[in-house]
Amino acid sequence: MADEIDYQLIGDDMQMVIVELDPAEGVRAEAGAMMFMEEGIEMQTAAGSGGGAVNALFSGFKRVLVGESFFVTTFVNGGRGKRNVAFAAPYPGKIIPIHLREVGGSLLCQKDAFLCAARGVDISIAFTKRLGAGLFGGEGFILERLEGDGLTFIHAGGAILKRQLAVGETLRVDTGCLVAFEESVGYDIGFVGGFKNALFGGEGVFLATLSGPGTVYLQSLPFSRMADRIAAAVRVGGAREERRGIAGVGGDLLGGLFGGNGD
Repeated sequence: MADEIDYQLIGDDMQMVIVELDPAEGVRAEAGAMMFMEEGIEMQTAAGSGGGAVNALFSGFKRVLVGESFFVTTFVNGGRGKRNVAFAAPYPGKIIPIHLREVGGSLLCQKDAFLCAARGVDISIAFTKRLGAGLFGGEGFILERLEGDGLTFIHAGGAILKRQLAVGETLRVDTGCLVAFEESVGYDIGFVGGFKNALFGGEGVFLATLSGPGTVYLQSLPFSRMADRIAAAVRVGGAREERRGIAGVGGDLLGGLFGGNGD
């Protein structure tokens, strides 16, 4: 059973979660997520999670293959009183607390959405059911599976939309906007269709198709979309500065030729 942890969410657009641990309680997190920890908190770093040393090692290698850290860190309260440890969101958005016991004991999420979870929650890499869908689905290829009966915290960019899908109800979603969903939800990646749609639609070539029943969490600002906008702005700014530099050199040259300096 997972540890029964208490928590407090701080902030609005750039949130953090403060987890309160009783003596001997722990919380697990991705490497680099910790913001601060009080005296008495001990860090225990291990490869993967659960299932013995061999399974943990195999889990760690799978995480490396998909661009995640090999290690998962557990923060344990080794003191006698209550102690706090805090984790910060990596970019603007919201932190969503989800109790796995209330969603059937398992949750699938995008590989960069997981923030932290109570010790006892198993964190593993889950692949899509169809390999072809994964290879062409971009962000939809790799999912993390969170299993157990404790609290877990995931992060979503921008605003959050929680949708409850009825039996047989389907929803087509941009793969980057999908944050997490219950395992009861069917999941597949499909081609948008149409030559013009694929080249000029501007919405991505593939969409995720979700089918109920189950709960789905969506985000309005995927990190990949924000990064693309920043990269585009940097490229435009760099090209503008380059043009200014060329114009400046040309102006100096013409000034030297026709400035009447006698050279």
